[in-house]
Amino acid sequence: MGDATYLLLAQIRDGLVWLYILLAVAGLVGFIFLLLFFRFFNLWIQSWLTGAGVGLIDMIGMMLRKVDYRLIVQQKIALVQAGVRVETRDLEAHYLARGNVPKTAAAVIAAYKAGIDLPWNRAAAIDLAGRDVLDAVRTSVNPKVIDCPDPTKGTRTLDAVAKDGIQLKVKARVTVRTKLDRLVGGATEETIIARVGQGIVSAIGQADDYKQVLANPSIISKEVLAMGLDAQTAFDIVSVDIADVEVGENVGAKLRADQAAADLRVAQAQAEQRRAAAVAYEQEMRAKVEENRAKLVEAEAQIPLAIAEALRQGRLGVMDYYALRNLQADTEMRSAVAGLGMRREPGTGQPPPPPPQ
Repeated sequence: MGDATYLLLAQIRDGLVWLYILLAVAGLVGFIFLLLFFRFFNLWIQSWLTGAGVGLIDMIGMMLRKVDYRLIVQQKIALVQAGVRVETRDLEAHYLARGNVPKTAAAVIAAYKAGIDLPWNRAAAIDLAGRDVLDAVRTSVNPKVIDCPDPTKGTRTLDAVAKDGIQLKVKARVTVRTKLDRLVGGATEETIIARVGQGIVSAIGQADDYKQVLANPSIISKEVLAMGLDAQTAFDIVSVDIADVEVGENVGAKLRADQAAADLRVAQAQAEQRRAAAVAYEQEMRAKVEENRAKLVEAEAQIPLAIAEALRQGRLGVMDYYALRNLQADTEMRSAVAGLGMRREPGTGQPPPPPPQ
């Protein structure tokens, strides 16, 4: 009897120990639950009252996944209150992808209120691509004005030349509206500015007279808008307005003057080349004259020898010789009187020696 009582008491004592352990565990779990409940209570109440549908388990899961559950719940409440239906896991995925959840949610809400079709997935893709999705929505609702050229780049005017050679300096303002469906992969504002600048230069270049552009600047706007410059960009060009047109230099006259100066230099070079050729030719002719003169002197030097040989052989008489000398002297006298040349020594063809001092 005593052993049975002892065993019974031992079993009761062991059961109480396990009961105490279970109660302690249950108390600890309950305490942790209460801590978590009071920690998430305010957010859970807000979610429940607004119909956001984010439960306590969802918040605990976000906390364990290192997600800012308070931010997610607040943005989900804002979206639901605005009438936009977005899954909580989509918000959480965008947060984990390092996206800007508040700005993306604000953009989706603004687009929904403006009647623009912008699903959450597209807005998240735009945000993750590095674009300002909220600014894109605002620009889509309220078109943006872009200065062309961009004054921050150091260029204040677009310079173009009409067909008459007059330079025009133009400032333009381009009104654009964002196309949300082309925002990912579409060209940016820099492309719009470059294309509009190219169109303005082309339109001015097609004008026959610069006065036509000054009298009607809308010629430029119409030409630029007709080119379809917003293709493959993230914007639609609403209008191109010419803010200012100034007359610059007479580029045509300057180019013609430069061309005339260049032609003058070419002509001078060619003339100098011809002069040098003429001088060289003159020197060559002088050399030939001297050469022929030397041959003449050499030939004249043979005359006395030929006369002496003729006298020895009897082919020339003494009277013939004197007649030849008289004829030569008479010819030299006539030449001297006529001023045609200097008198030469008879028989030698050389000038007479100077008189003795």
